[in-house]
Amino acid sequence: MFFKNELILNFLSNGILLYGAILALSYIILSVISAIETNHYLKKNSFVNYTKILASPFAPTISIIAPAYNESLTIIENVRSLLSIQYVNYEVLLINDGSTDDSLGKLIEAYALTKVNYSFNKKLPTKKVRAVYRSTIPAFKRLLVIDKENGGKADALNLGLNISDNNLVACIDVDCILEPDALLKMVKPFLENENEEKVIAAGGVIRVANSCVIKDGKLVEVKLPKKFLAKSQVLEYMRSFLLGRMAWSKLNGLLLVSGALGLFDRKTMIAAGGYNKIVGEDLELVTRIRKYMDEKGEKYKVVYIPDPLCWTEVPENYKILGNQRNRWTRGLIETLIIHKNIFFNSSYGILGVISYPYWFFYEWLAPIVEFIAIVYFIFLIVFNLVNWDYFILLTTAVYAFAVMFSALSILSEELTYHQYSKKGVLFKLIIIVLLEPLVFHPYVMWSSVKGNFNFVFNRKKKDWGEMTRTGFKGEVIP
Repeated sequence: MFFKNELILNFLSNGILLYGAILALSYIILSVISAIETNHYLKKNSFVNYTKILASPFAPTISIIAPAYNESLTIIENVRSLLSIQYVNYEVLLINDGSTDDSLGKLIEAYALTKVNYSFNKKLPTKKVRAVYRSTIPAFKRLLVIDKENGGKADALNLGLNISDNNLVACIDVDCILEPDALLKMVKPFLENENEEKVIAAGGVIRVANSCVIKDGKLVEVKLPKKFLAKSQVLEYMRSFLLGRMAWSKLNGLLLVSGALGLFDRKTMIAAGGYNKIVGEDLELVTRIRKYMDEKGEKYKVVYIPDPLCWTEVPENYKILGNQRNRWTRGLIETLIIHKNIFFNSSYGILGVISYPYWFFYEWLAPIVEFIAIVYFIFLIVFNLVNWDYFILLTTAVYAFAVMFSALSILSEELTYHQYSKKGVLFKLIIIVLLEPLVFHPYVMWSSVKGNFNFVFNRKKKDWGEMTRTGFKGEVIP
């Protein structure tokens, strides 16, 4: 029988094993680099006086662009957060992307908005602007609300780029709560200009806001989420941000600045064409502006700030989580296809030789390989070909590695920013560490596989999907 061919079975077994070993090794290397670089960052910035940036006349001007679509549950608190930022010269551009709920009405009432005449140069194509609003209250003079026809997040961000004439733009998700000093910390690399490398983008740590206490648009108490899915994402975000992105920043190979919070050089963004209207617009943008700079032959950096700067609400039920991860997968595939000429192309330096191949082999292919491994294992069971001693040993090793890696991320959090300081939280996180590989991870893997299926068969290919908010009800102090 063909499937019993020992050569084929050995090829599959050894191939999957080798792939997993290389992936595990890459995680170890990245985590070590991240730990060293985070320690260096903490020492370097422990004596930084950020008030000097706040008072500096040379601090670059910033436009915060916040697209909003049906965000009425949290819109008032989120705008308050944006208006409470500590920075010398910034504006808030709230783009109402054709919301069908009462988001705009709530904004008009809460901030005493009135229509104004406003002109701007349309450098990037966008949907039609219906009205522009400013507050009649002097305290809210930084706020500009633009009501437009629905065109999606990328379209709304491009409109913000058209309207802004500032040096930098901070593109954020409106449902996020920013730390008051977020812009001060993110703008610092743009002022340093080390080795004549132009900083074109900066990203920061995103943390989970579910169950946290919010007062006047500010996070006043950090709490661990109550629901299992949200707790699992706390752990997932720790791994991603604390043990990965700092290393990529050090290598100048960072390919993703989270759509929840990113600070960019506006002229570079516009020159590169702004946001592409795909479901993974944040990943595609960073890839494209890096590609643009490489093709111009200019030195540049995309940097990462390890400080917790932004808090966001994450999905708390399986359907919304699955749709989110399905969407992320489709966005990744589109980005890889759009920029396929980068693949192992030394003309693009780190981007072509390391970053793109890593995302191809270990971000896109990882769930697929894992799914194939599960199907292959089922096949071995059916045909009674399983070496159970070897299987138990290998499964135990994989599980132990996953647990140890997650535990390392918690240790890193405890030794650095220690956000979850309440008694008993550490024990709850350890329980999640033990359960997450068995419950949360398989579902995320399956959602990614479905994303590949949807993309190939053109189902939901252009669907960004909706993130249904539960809001901060019960955790907001008025």
